[in-house]
Amino acid sequence: MSDLAPRAHAVLAHLCTSIVDHPDEVSIETVVDGDKAVRFDVSVHNEDMGRVIGRRGRVASAIRTVVNAAGSTEGVSCKVEFID
Repeated sequence: MSDLAPRAHAVLAHLCTSIVDHPDEVSIETVVDGDKAVRFDVSVHNEDMGRVIGRRGRVASAIRTVVNAAGSTEGVSCKVEFID
């Protein structure tokens, strides 16, 4: 879990594990991109990638928006990348 944005990490973990069929295979790696910026690299089971991305990337965009909002309450800018 990230020391810089623990709430954003928890929100991201909850959202991703809630929408996939294999929640035990959700992995989130935290990369600090400066003083007040964090990037979360999310990897999921191959069968679940479509669920996380969604049609035309709508689910991924919604996840990014919610996680960034959670990070902004902590004063941190958050980016979410979905890794194949």
